[in-house]
Amino acid sequence: MSAENEVFQEYYDQKIGLYGLGTETEKALLSLEDRFEIVGLLDSFQEEGELYGKEIYSLSQILERGVTLIIVVARPGSCKAIAKKIGDICRECGVALLDIRGKDLLQKKRITYDFTGVDGGTKAGLYQKIARAGAVSFDLFDTLVMREVLSPTNIAELVDEALQEKGICIPDFVSMRLEAEKRLAKYGAPTLEEIYEDILSKSKEKAGITGLHLTASELAILEWEIDYKTILARRAVCEVYEACISQGKAVYIVTDTYYRKEQIESILRKCNLSGCSGLLVSCEYHTGKTQELFKKLKEIAGERKYLHIGDDLTADLEMASKAGMDTWHIFSGEDLSDLVGNMGLEPYMDSLPERLKIGMFTARLFNDPFQFETEDRMITLSDSYDVGYLVCAPVIADFVFWFRNQVRHCGIQNIWFSARDGYLVQKLYQMLEQDADSVYFQTSRMAAIRAGVMDDADIAYVNSMRFSGTLEESLKARFGLDAGCLSLQETGGKQRTGGKQEAGLLTYKESILRRAADERKRYLTYIDSLDIQEGDIAFFDFVAKGTTQMYVQRMVARYNNGEECSCAGHGDCPKSQRHHLKGLYFLQLEPEFVADKGLDITSFYGTRRCGTSAERSASLIGTEVSSIYEDYYVLETILTAPHPCICGFDDEGSPVYVEETRSEADINCFLRAQEGILDYFRRYLELLPPRFRDLESQSKRLDEVFLELIHNLRIMDEDFLSLIVEDPFFNRMTEIRTLM
Repeated sequence: MSAENEVFQEYYDQKIGLYGLGTETEKALLSLEDRFEIVGLLDSFQEEGELYGKEIYSLSQILERGVTLIIVVARPGSCKAIAKKIGDICRECGVALLDIRGKDLLQKKRITYDFTGVDGGTKAGLYQKIARAGAVSFDLFDTLVMREVLSPTNIAELVDEALQEKGICIPDFVSMRLEAEKRLAKYGAPTLEEIYEDILSKSKEKAGITGLHLTASELAILEWEIDYKTILARRAVCEVYEACISQGKAVYIVTDTYYRKEQIESILRKCNLSGCSGLLVSCEYHTGKTQELFKKLKEIAGERKYLHIGDDLTADLEMASKAGMDTWHIFSGEDLSDLVGNMGLEPYMDSLPERLKIGMFTARLFNDPFQFETEDRMITLSDSYDVGYLVCAPVIADFVFWFRNQVRHCGIQNIWFSARDGYLVQKLYQMLEQDADSVYFQTSRMAAIRAGVMDDADIAYVNSMRFSGTLEESLKARFGLDAGCLSLQETGGKQRTGGKQEAGLLTYKESILRRAADERKRYLTYIDSLDIQEGDIAFFDFVAKGTTQMYVQRMVARYNNGEECSCAGHGDCPKSQRHHLKGLYFLQLEPEFVADKGLDITSFYGTRRCGTSAERSASLIGTEVSSIYEDYYVLETILTAPHPCICGFDDEGSPVYVEETRSEADINCFLRAQEGILDYFRRYLELLPPRFRDLESQSKRLDEVFLELIHNLRIMDEDFLSLIVEDPFFNRMTEIRTLM
C-alpha cells in the first residue's frame, strides 16, 4: 500500500473528491483510484469539463454527490488558501478536508509564540550536510529570497490595481491570471509573456473588459516591475550560500519560475548573490522540478554527491530525493508563520492593505529560517528597531492616513503637531503629503496650563487631576512655583480657611494667576511668530483628555482678539472663532472629563476593542478594553522627541525646556524604534496602491493584534526594556519592562 493509501485508508469505502487540476493530481489518481472511489475533480478556476478521465465539478456539485472527503492536491502554501476558501462549507456539510500528505486542513491552528515541538533545522546542522556534498543546489523563491507579500496571489492583486490606475479594467483579473498559469503549467514551464498571451486570448471571450491596449509583453513587464519591488534576500540563507561559494563548492540555483534567466540574474544582483556555477530556470528549459529539471542539473553538473536546499516539500524535497539527491528543508516565511498559528493574524486578511501589512510583518520576523537554535525556541525581537517596525508601525501608519483624511474632509489649512508626541507623526505626515505645510507646535500640558489658567475654576480643574505627591510638589511640577518662597499674603491667606491640603492648589491662587499672566504673554509671542492662515487649526495630540487643547485654544483666542475680552478666554466669544482648534487625537482619554469644556475633538481610537464586522455582529467584542488603551504608554515612550519637555517660553517666544532626565542611551533607543517606524511607513507607501490611502482604516483590530505582540515576543534590547515611561505632570515614572 502506498503512503497515500495508508494516510487515507479510513475512507477506502467512501466517496472522495480531489481538489486541484495540476500534474500532481494525475499522479495522485494513479495511486488512489484502485482502492478509493474518486467521484471527480474540482478547482476554483474550472467547474466543468473532463481531465485525466474524471469529471470536473463545482464544489456544490461534488458535495451533492455525497463525498465525505476532499483531498487537496497542492503545495502546502496553496493548501492554506484553499482551506480558507472552502473550509467553512466543508465544516457545515461534515466533509473532511485533508491535503495529499494527510494534514487536516480544518484543524484549528493553535496560536503560539515559539517553535517548541517543531522539528526545524539549525544552521550548524546544515553546514554538516554541506561538508559531505560535492555540489549544492539552492531553490530561489522562499529559500534564498522572499517577497514582502503573503503569496504570489497578492502580486496579481497589485497588478490588477496598477491596470485600473491606467484605466484598464479586466473583470476577475486575479482569477484569470492564476488560472492561466495553472493551465499552462500542465504542459510544461511557461514564461510570463506566454501566460499573458493566454490571458489575452481568453479575455476576448469575456464581457466588461475596457481600456485594454497593452500587449502580452507589456503586461508581463508590468507584473515583473511590481514583483521585483517586493523581493528581498533571506540573509541567513544567503550567508549559507556565500559560505558554500567561499568553500569552493559547486553551487547551483534551481528555480521554478515564469521569469527568464536575465530577470532572475537581476534578482540575484539585487540580493548580492554571485558566483554560482549554474542557474537553471524552469521556463528556459521548458520543464520544472516536478518534471525533469533536476535531471537537467545532473546532466550539467555531472556525477557527484548532491545536496538540494529548498522550502517546498514536493518540488524541492520529494523530487530532489527521487533524483538521487540529499535534501535540506528550509521553512518559508509563510511556513514559519503557519507553525505558530499565524500569531492570531489570520482572521484579519480580508483586504489587500491587511494582506500587505501581514506580508511585510512575515518578511521581517520570519526572514531567518534558522529560529531553532535556542533551547526554548522563543521568537525574539532583536532591538528597538524591530519593536518599531513590527509592533508599533502598523497602527501609527493607519492613524496617519486617518489624520490626513480628516484634514482633507474638514478642509483645514493649518496643521499643528503638538510637541513632543508630534515629532515623529509630523515626519510621517510629510512623507504622505509632501506638499503640505504643517507646524511642529511647541507645547506641553505643563506649558499650556501654566500660561492658560485664568480663575479659580481653572485651578480647581488642574487640582482635580490627582498628583502622586505632596501639594508643594504638585505646585512645583505643574506651575513651577516653590511653596517655600511664597509668603502667606501671596497665598491669599488660605491657611486660615481650612488648611492647605483641603484647599489644594487654590491655596496658591494669587501666585499661580500672576505667574500665568506673564507666561501667557510669552506664549502669545510664540504664537504670533507662526504663519496662521485663515480658518480652523487641526490640532494633533496623541493620547490626551483635551487639557492642552483647551488652554491653547484660549491663547489662540487671545491672539485673534489682541486683547482680553468678555469671554475671559473660554472660547465662547464670537470674535475668537477665527482660529478654531479641531482636535484630531490618536486616543482621547476620559472624554467625559472635558465634556463641558466646549472642545472639538475627534479620536481615531476609543478605549474599547475594535473588531471585524462579523465579530461586531456576533457581539463578541465591544466591551473589552482595547490593547491600544492598555499599551498606549509603550507607544508614547517611542513617539517622543529627542529634546526635553517644554515648560514655557522666554520673552522672545523661544521655548524653555525642563532639565533632560533621559540618558543618551534612552534617546538613541527610541530614535532607533522611530527609524523602524519610518522605514515601515516608507515601504508601505511604496507597496500600497494609491486608492487605499483615501479609505478609512479597515484593519484597526489587526493593528491591535500587532501591538499585543509586545507582550508575547521576547525583546532582547535591554536599552528598550530600561526605558522609563515619564509623566511628570502626575509624578509617575514607570520602567517599560513592567508593562510588558
